[in-house]
Amino acid sequence: MSKLILLVLGTILATTIAQEDQEGPIVEAPVGKIQGSLFESRLGRKIYAFRSVRYAEPPIGQQRFQVAVPAADWSDVYNATEEGPACTTLSETPISEDCLRLNVYTTKLPTKSAKGGRFRGRPVLVFFHPGGFYSLSGQSRFFGPEYIMDKDIVLVTVNNRMGTLGFLSTGDSLAPGNLGLKDQVVALRWVQRNIAAFGGDPNSVTIGGYSVGSISVALHMLSPMSKGLFHRAIAMSASPLQLRRIPTEQRAIAKKQAELLGCPTDTTGSMLICLNTKPVENFTATMSKFFEWYGDPMLIWSPVVEPEVHGVERFLTGQPEDLIREGKINEVPLIIGSTSEEFDAIATVIAKELQKTNNNNTIFDSLNTRWEELAPISFMYERGTPRSRYISQELRRFYFKDQPISRDNYQQLANIYTDAVIIFPTHRVAQLFAQYSCEPVYFYQFTYHGRYSFSMWNDTTPNGVVHHDDLQYLFYMSAIFPFFDENAPEIPMVERYTSMWTNFVRTGEPIPKDQEIFRNVVWERFTKEKDNYLEINLQPTMKQGVFPERMQFWDRLFPLPPPQHSVKG
Repeated sequence: MSKLILLVLGTILATTIAQEDQEGPIVEAPVGKIQGSLFESRLGRKIYAFRSVRYAEPPIGQQRFQVAVPAADWSDVYNATEEGPACTTLSETPISEDCLRLNVYTTKLPTKSAKGGRFRGRPVLVFFHPGGFYSLSGQSRFFGPEYIMDKDIVLVTVNNRMGTLGFLSTGDSLAPGNLGLKDQVVALRWVQRNIAAFGGDPNSVTIGGYSVGSISVALHMLSPMSKGLFHRAIAMSASPLQLRRIPTEQRAIAKKQAELLGCPTDTTGSMLICLNTKPVENFTATMSKFFEWYGDPMLIWSPVVEPEVHGVERFLTGQPEDLIREGKINEVPLIIGSTSEEFDAIATVIAKELQKTNNNNTIFDSLNTRWEELAPISFMYERGTPRSRYISQELRRFYFKDQPISRDNYQQLANIYTDAVIIFPTHRVAQLFAQYSCEPVYFYQFTYHGRYSFSMWNDTTPNGVVHHDDLQYLFYMSAIFPFFDENAPEIPMVERYTSMWTNFVRTGEPIPKDQEIFRNVVWERFTKEKDNYLEINLQPTMKQGVFPERMQFWDRLFPLPPPQHSVKG
């Protein structure tokens, strides 16, 4: 009789699962029921994909420049079977202000019998996308799960507001700033409440990010709003410790946006009232007008150190270097590093510009005659001061040996971008976390030279391993790179990179101890005493001192400033 009951129950269960597979999986989360779709991983695993899940109410109307409100619970089944819109961005369509969505990918859902607590959730990776705080999104065409979900984790990718809508800051109570980063906090709180329904463990969450997503990760490690929302961190190819200190406001950027849209600038109130009436497409249409020389500066809309405003949570209460030195850290294990030739793609840009101008020297003439004006714009340090001129002269002397910039040496321009924007700030923040946090810091440099590169937009790699190149071995970036099938020469790198990152997500240690490909690999911690880093390629190797001569030059040129006190309202 018992065998008959088990047989009947098994038949019913199999029928139920078949219906769910046919119609798409449905999870029952605290926020409500959510229906997803099915993906397939590189190795053929079934991925349950829940895309464009709303984590916050649409920030529209009078909510446009306000802190996001968590999404209200719903009673119907939420359709999460397709991609949703991107936030206001320079490069994506469609866009919408109703963009505060996230994607969840899992290969194992909790069964009904496990809801009493017997199901053990998997570790979670929440990933914040790159794009300069004005571009890209968390959509699957950029960050597809097909590679990384061959490992036993749950992946979450997040959209947050960008550009003026995400980072408008006037330094007062009406627009204190950091809305895009506070969106991420709302997403992390959503994960804490709901991720168990997708088979994830809310007590084992890693935040990861690339470029400005990496800046976001480091700032979450310093934000009181993010305390307790994550347990490990991966910061890839950027740091908030840029060459200029984080501002306390960006009123000039706000006024420029208002002027571009025909709004008054006399008071914050009048400016916001007018900006609230403008279609979201108007903000996208004016984004390119903020660049001053080609695509520079790379960072326009920036996090800010917020003033104290009654009743408003502050995401960032002080300068990052000061908060670290004061021990105001959400201490978690950290992986941090970069590629070896981050902005060598600049050489490609210059080569293409020379082709467009029939090989005349216009771009070199500009650099040579306007160097002291252009260098602070491109490398993002203070402008128009005696110190600014001194920095520009020192850069010219160190990298170009005081020679004119020409076809013979413009590769050095790429080295300045690489060091100024990525490697030096990343190295410095790693030093500070290693000195003032009790948790381990693992530093890396990614040097694997594959067939495809972001610098050529899905082409060959004449200029080294550049910004974004390593992402193609973690995620299937279908908008940019081809899919790596089982015969692709990139597969060994995919296997190594996904293994290290997901082992860290699971355990807090990056090197799996049970895989033959890592048999002789030891990733030593980066410490105050030892500048250790792992060179990541097909044969990962421990080394010391990433570009030591160049880092010493930057340390001398930009010594750590004395601490500043928190901003008061």
